[in-house]
Amino acid sequence: MKIAVIGTGYVGLVTGTCLAETGNDVICVDINEAKVKQMQAGEVPIYEPGLDLLFHRNIEQERLTFTTNLADAIKDAQIIFMALPTPPGGDGAADLSYILGAAKDISKLITEYKVIVNKSTVPVGTADKVKAVFAENTSIEVDVVSNPEFLREGVAVDDFMKPDRVVLGTKSEKAKKLMTELYGPYVRQGNPILFMDERSSELTKYAANSFLATKITFMNEVANLCELVGADVDSVRRGIGSDERIGKRFLFPGVGYGGSCFPKDVQALVKSSDDYAYDFQILKSVMEVNERQKTILVDKVLKYYKGDIKGKHFALWGLAFKPETDDIREAPALYIIDALIKNGATVTVFDPEAMTNVKNIIGDQVIYAKNQYEALEGADALLIATEWSVFRNPDFDKIDNILKNKVVFDGRNLYDLQKMIDLGYYYNSIGRKLLTPSPLEGN
Repeated sequence: MKIAVIGTGYVGLVTGTCLAETGNDVICVDINEAKVKQMQAGEVPIYEPGLDLLFHRNIEQERLTFTTNLADAIKDAQIIFMALPTPPGGDGAADLSYILGAAKDISKLITEYKVIVNKSTVPVGTADKVKAVFAENTSIEVDVVSNPEFLREGVAVDDFMKPDRVVLGTKSEKAKKLMTELYGPYVRQGNPILFMDERSSELTKYAANSFLATKITFMNEVANLCELVGADVDSVRRGIGSDERIGKRFLFPGVGYGGSCFPKDVQALVKSSDDYAYDFQILKSVMEVNERQKTILVDKVLKYYKGDIKGKHFALWGLAFKPETDDIREAPALYIIDALIKNGATVTVFDPEAMTNVKNIIGDQVIYAKNQYEALEGADALLIATEWSVFRNPDFDKIDNILKNKVVFDGRNLYDLQKMIDLGYYYNSIGRKLLTPSPLEGN
């Protein structure tokens, strides 16, 4: 099939590349000329494990191309995916200007039937708005399909190639036939293609992400309570996760959720609910708790140093909002850095992939280390914000020789408590026993 993908951000590029992998001819369109030239030259503009292999293979076999020319891209396309940003506005509502603007541009260029697919995460009613744009600008028949993405950064290629389910919102039998043919190769093992109306499809994406964000936040609340009552959150997590009604995933406590989806989608669902005069109290609490959780490590640091960290220097491992990505959108690490600096401290950071993105945002407010051990030089303590594999089994002998004090604040619970006791560390993690081998003045 001939496919056009409008937008080459995270979702658009993964979608276009994976669609090409099953034999489709895919043209990806972006208004960013520099980015398009970069991709035409074979450079992948984002870090996503496994994407580069598919990207280069499909460019080489001429199934995947890139352009800035919208008219050329959509001319022969049977299906046009819109994978455009929907950033939150000041009131939390998703900004649909990119989606509706693209729809207007497409509507003035098409000369035959097309299926227009909303791949972006959009509020309920967006498909109707897109249909209205086409109705206003052309008499050519189109079907607008809502097809939310469920890609997890770090495993997005696997998620697209072997989806748990494909959700498609459309009432058109013609569109259903085309979309079933397109997605057939991805569900050969029997995972479902779920057809529903457009509004249900749009709400499904927001409901899924908001539920997962709620699950994470609930576990963070449990972890905070564990610290007060003397319970161990790892034991509690295993105890409830073995209940098949609850499940094991998204129960690991930490410093809050971040990224491009959960914060934006929870906020947008709350705003949509407010628009319909419904007070979505659970999600409002989720947002409030998550905002506090992002800097819980800083609260622990301030308590340890008796409220005064002016002149202290800290090492921070991890900047991306999760491992296996360079995405720093709403990353807890950025909030931690900001709070430490505002309290008079300095920070050296290391992340395997995200340091360039951080530097583009905060510049030289922090020191950027070449590796995780260089980040420890001159540091009074180590803070951990992202659970990269490279941080899971470090050389503690080397850490002992570089870090000024054996003090670790772990926002991802990476280390075994008994091991940290044996090593003689002050070790403050999330929802677990506080290890205090010696008072502050002894360090």
